[in-house]
Amino acid sequence: MAFDSFRDFVNRLEAEGELRRISTPVATELEITEVADREMKKPGGGKALLFEQPTVNGKPSPIPLAINTYGSEKRMAMVLGRDSVEDAAAELNKLVKAKPPTSLSETFNLLGTALDLRHAKPKKVKSGPSKEVIQLFDKSPSTTNSQLPTLLNFPIQQCWPQDAGRFLTLPCVVTHDPDTGDRNLGMYRMQVFDERTTALHWQLQKVAARHGRRYYEKGERMPVSVFLGGDPVYAFCASAPLPDGLDELLLAGWLRKKSVPLIKCETNDLEVPADADIVLEGYVDPTEPLRDEGPFGDHTGYYTLPEPYPAFHLTAITHRKDAIYPSTIVGQPPMEDFHLGGASVRLFLPILKMNFPELVDLALPAEGVFHNLVFVSIKKTYPMQAYKIMHGLWGAGQMMFAKYIIVVDEDVDVHNTSEVLFRVGACTDPQRDALFSRGPADVLDHATTEMAIGSKMGLDATHKLPGESGFHREWPPIIKMDEAVKNKVDSILNQQPNK
Repeated sequence: MAFDSFRDFVNRLEAEGELRRISTPVATELEITEVADREMKKPGGGKALLFEQPTVNGKPSPIPLAINTYGSEKRMAMVLGRDSVEDAAAELNKLVKAKPPTSLSETFNLLGTALDLRHAKPKKVKSGPSKEVIQLFDKSPSTTNSQLPTLLNFPIQQCWPQDAGRFLTLPCVVTHDPDTGDRNLGMYRMQVFDERTTALHWQLQKVAARHGRRYYEKGERMPVSVFLGGDPVYAFCASAPLPDGLDELLLAGWLRKKSVPLIKCETNDLEVPADADIVLEGYVDPTEPLRDEGPFGDHTGYYTLPEPYPAFHLTAITHRKDAIYPSTIVGQPPMEDFHLGGASVRLFLPILKMNFPELVDLALPAEGVFHNLVFVSIKKTYPMQAYKIMHGLWGAGQMMFAKYIIVVDEDVDVHNTSEVLFRVGACTDPQRDALFSRGPADVLDHATTEMAIGSKMGLDATHKLPGESGFHREWPPIIKMDEAVKNKVDSILNQQPNK
């Protein structure tokens, strides 16, 4: 289903017993982080939180703050408008399988075509609630009831003690390719420098960074718009690992079964969802030097140290009168982002399977903070097949950042870390079964010798076939009880009185 606003989503969470309201004042400086961190680490991800009186420098903000709204299996299913994430994945699989692709790039091209054919293409509108309040910098407000004349009055968090300041953590950043006009919707944290300037932390390999490089080459001012809130599926799509050139708003329209209404910004030619809660319009100036951004307590569990990034200059702020500010925090896992990332993996797993038919399942355990650790199960039918999967995944989009890939047999539950580690210990010879490679690394990985360049390791924890990797012994069967005996014992135990 489509949500008309983030408040609509929050109300639905409350009706489903997934929301906890906090009515007492809580500081956006560190205190909200501590409350949210405790909630996120509860079994199942805890509940979503709505802070009705977040304070900024000791003063209550007129806008409430919502956090951990994506932080459970149930809430992610609600975001995707389905009973479960698996239901959405099954629908997408049927849609794309209409014409079997021959390559991964063809798969994603087909996905874009299929989504467009399902009437998911965004539609342009002339008005919307995102413009109920308009603040134009250097000009008089177009409304007399504007409550947020500067960026500093929003309940933007300082998440961790050594953070360089306040950071927007769930911004949906809209950019256009200056050559093709293709839109990209990405999610890049934004450090607040002052009332009308932030950093844009688009990392080296991100699509918006590529757009930015072209504007820098052209010497042209780059229009950028950022929105927060609206249908919660927007933020999910902004964080999803879609390929360059595929419009994330097509995926959003398909998931919500309703086209995304787009409205032109006040001070640039970009378009944003008309149902967004908050919109920040502005530009990046390629003639000015980059500015240091950070430190920031990141999803790696460590602080990202200062690095130079572009400055985003605001030219306008628009918002709903009843806006809610959506936020999140990242840090030592498990956190809310684990559920966002897990939903992406499950949604696009059927597409990966179309190019890797032996692939059974894939998991990114929380301890691996997305890029550090990948568990893969395969139906193994020939020697060295595990290595084929390793190389294939390292060449598949953001999987290039995977530091460790562990491949196991199809009977292993890759979502059970204990089960995977048992196979690693039992089924590998370290020298024979480890593969080392080099390639692009996550910019946020502090352990690499050089930024964005690192080594990778694949580990083949599958059963070994005769002659594979010099293996010449007989592979023993794993210990399992006979199914008939298990069924009989179930019957016996079920007949016993409960005590």
